[in-house]
Amino acid sequence: MLINQANIQSLFAGYKTSFQKAFDGTVSTYDQIAMISPSQNSEENYVWLSEFARFREWLGDRVIRNLSAQNYVVKNRKFEDTVSVSRDKVEDDNYGIFAPIFSEMGRAARQHPDELVYALLATGFAALCYDGQNFFDIDHPVIDANGNEQSVSNMQAGATDPWYLIDSSRMIRPIIWQQRTPYEFQSLDQGSDQNVFLRDEFLYGVRARANAGFGLWQLAFGSKDTLDTTNYEAARQAMMALKGDHGKPLGIKPTHLVVPNSLEGAARRLLVNQVKDAGASNEWAGSAELIVTPYL
Repeated sequence: MLINQANIQSLFAGYKTSFQKAFDGTVSTYDQIAMISPSQNSEENYVWLSEFARFREWLGDRVIRNLSAQNYVVKNRKFEDTVSVSRDKVEDDNYGIFAPIFSEMGRAARQHPDELVYALLATGFAALCYDGQNFFDIDHPVIDANGNEQSVSNMQAGATDPWYLIDSSRMIRPIIWQQRTPYEFQSLDQGSDQNVFLRDEFLYGVRARANAGFGLWQLAFGSKDTLDTTNYEAARQAMMALKGDHGKPLGIKPTHLVVPNSLEGAARRLLVNQVKDAGASNEWAGSAELIVTPYL
């Protein structure tokens, strides 16, 4: 290939097309459990209200709730992926061999939010959320109907690979995906660029600024106990029985079961099979959508 401005632009366009097609064609699932939150700063301070919205009959003047708030800051992180293409390869018309690399970069960029979101979920037994407790904990503070603080749990203890129930039916979700700058394909391929002058190579890369953070712990339940019908039912009942401050039922209903690869079989027997091993009907079939991810 003759190295001129038009051909360099064509080369960049071709590589960007390979990147974008793979990006658009790759399946990711983070947005099934995470709230997408645009960011305009280096960090965002999420002020979570202490209780879900609730209605009362309007008798007399309005009753103004003095909502307490908690601060939870999610700082954006910067990410990159960069490769070099030899100018000699381009001149010798061997540039086509690099197209799969840019397709792989597109796939990796599309799944990168999955990596961050599910990795964060996996830390929930030892990482703090907005109320100062671990995201999955046995003693989240909640005010009961009598005005007394009580401890509420959103976890099961155990010694197996963890699994998670999620209610993602609301605008606010248990995980935040905070995006400051979307994944952008960039290049340094001009003759005046330092890398071209000194090393005779073109550079192509992807840049993004984003991060994952914890949202409302009430909308997630983590278990380290065996994934079976008994524990699954107990986890669902615990979530659906949750009340907010002052005894207000939260109306939570799990929508997703998230498991690592190691629990795919148990999860499918629980949610997909229409009958149990003994031939009886499976009452939990279809009770939640299944997400199997390698990033837990």
